[in-house]
Amino acid sequence: MVRTTAGHAPLVLASASPRRFDLLVQVGIVPDFIEPAHVDETPGLRERPEHLALRLARAKAQAVAARHRDVWVLGADTVVACGRRIVPAPINADEARAALALLSGRRHRVWGGIAIVMPNGATRLRRVVTSVTFKRLHPAEIAAYAATEEWRGKAGGYAIQGRAARFVTAIGGSYSNVVGLGLYEASTLLDGLGFRRLEMPAAAIGRPAS
Repeated sequence: MVRTTAGHAPLVLASASPRRFDLLVQVGIVPDFIEPAHVDETPGLRERPEHLALRLARAKAQAVAARHRDVWVLGADTVVACGRRIVPAPINADEARAALALLSGRRHRVWGGIAIVMPNGATRLRRVVTSVTFKRLHPAEIAAYAATEEWRGKAGGYAIQGRAARFVTAIGGSYSNVVGLGLYEASTLLDGLGFRRLEMPAAAIGRPAS
């Protein structure tokens, strides 16, 4: 059980993603605990990508909140889609190459879902969308990127903050949403709900134990 300290209701990040933790710290929101939710992320039949992102974010936050009392919980999910076609995180190099081939020379959307469960149990949601356009990729470029294995665990099979940045010709909307969490939306949602940030020197911040 997560316990409050010094009158501060802890913030639990319901995600195993180090990228989301680092993004939050970047804007002064430091999770006290990390607790992955481990929910089933299988899309529903004909489920739209924007609905999937929000549903999974809510499911993650509520699953973790159910195990604790008097805490804030932040859940998030990222879904990459070409039109209504969801491009999931690849599980092997063949799937990574197929994902990049699909995105090559096209504009796609990155849908982000954000869910906050408050200490009183109420849930609030936000949805974020970013458009990203890739240059036309040569098969050799696709093969070289797949060989880096940077795609592992990445929705759409790429990391915009890594080597795949050179594929991007245009981006519209939140960059941090493509990395893993829309910071403007997450921070304004928390602020609006009354979450109190604890200011800490950057040097003192480290990832808390899961």
